[in-house]
Amino acid sequence: MQDVIIVGGGIVGLATALKLLEQRPNLKVQVIEKEKGPAKHQTGNNSGVIHSGVYYKPGSLKATNCKRGYDMLLEFCETHAIPYDLCGKIIVATEEWEKPILQGIYDRGVENGLDGLTWLDKEGILEVEPHVTGGIKAIRVPQAGIVNYKRVSEKYVELIEAAGGTLTFGQKVIGLDERKGSSIVKTTGGDFETKLVVNCGGLYSDRLAKMSEQSINMKIVPFRGEYYELTEDAEHLVKGLIYPVPDPAFPFLGVHFTRMIEGGVEAGPNAVLAFAREGYKKSIINLPELFESLTYSGFIKIALRHWKQGSYEMYRSFSKRAFVNALQKLIPEIESKQLKRGGAGVRAQAVQPDGSMVDDFLILENKHAINVCNAPSPAATSSLAIGETVSGIALKHLA
Repeated sequence: MQDVIIVGGGIVGLATALKLLEQRPNLKVQVIEKEKGPAKHQTGNNSGVIHSGVYYKPGSLKATNCKRGYDMLLEFCETHAIPYDLCGKIIVATEEWEKPILQGIYDRGVENGLDGLTWLDKEGILEVEPHVTGGIKAIRVPQAGIVNYKRVSEKYVELIEAAGGTLTFGQKVIGLDERKGSSIVKTTGGDFETKLVVNCGGLYSDRLAKMSEQSINMKIVPFRGEYYELTEDAEHLVKGLIYPVPDPAFPFLGVHFTRMIEGGVEAGPNAVLAFAREGYKKSIINLPELFESLTYSGFIKIALRHWKQGSYEMYRSFSKRAFVNALQKLIPEIESKQLKRGGAGVRAQAVQPDGSMVDDFLILENKHAINVCNAPSPAATSSLAIGETVSGIALKHLA
């Protein structure tokens, strides 16, 4: 029998396993993942940004775990020779009405303990990013950077195995049963017994929580973010990370430019409803899952509230011209021919029945399980801190 079984082999599940084994080396810890390897979903399809914590509400789990996780991630990368680059980020206002929002972001960053935030005027923007001629004011965030989170996850796997942990890939969890003093994790490859279940199931975290008899007031709604890549002759247009001022009425950061740690530049993502929980392409449609999203009261209320922006996001998904127009607000000289289709990720967003998106990390627990029910960005940056937090809760259960 295992002491802890972690369901989900993304970066948060792996970090939790690693932290458990660091704190209690004699624990029997097993990670079960339905894919044939780690980091196949949110972790392996994100843009590789190391987030600084500038956006998040002070005191929130996102803010505290991002700041602590950021420091832990950099130390981890240094220790294990994983390349990263603190290239910095600028958040750029292109219109006058965005300036007060930018001020609010700056104030949050200061309150969250970020040092070295600087204001840039139009000339200052051009010194940092010479091709961002559409900006009128910006904040430079020196702490932001880039890394390959697949490589980070692979190192977590290596360290878990070296510490005696077990990783079981290619087996999907299909049920959880309770026995006196233990739980049975039922998978497509057999049953496993454990004292405690930790659910880090990402896109399926709500379903797994229900299996554990967790009372939840949310549902995961999948949102696809689609990227373009800059052609090689256009990569010189971007030196680091270039973000717009986010629309406060819409819970996504807007299309931006991201230089990648292993070369190349991504532009995006947009944010559209995915037609399946693993809907990485428009052509991937899971009718039961789509019906579940479309008939959920929370999503209906989001759609009614944000119909205008949502319609534009959907239009931009099918129109390269619209995508280019959005990017030209930051870099006016960029042309359609300098963009080629890139990849896409799916964000597992927890939505409440009243239509509010869960803005913070959400960790729930009951007698049988710990359920990480909302861990979108900056979860990758924060993974070691989240893993430490969850492992601390787990050790109390096992005491």
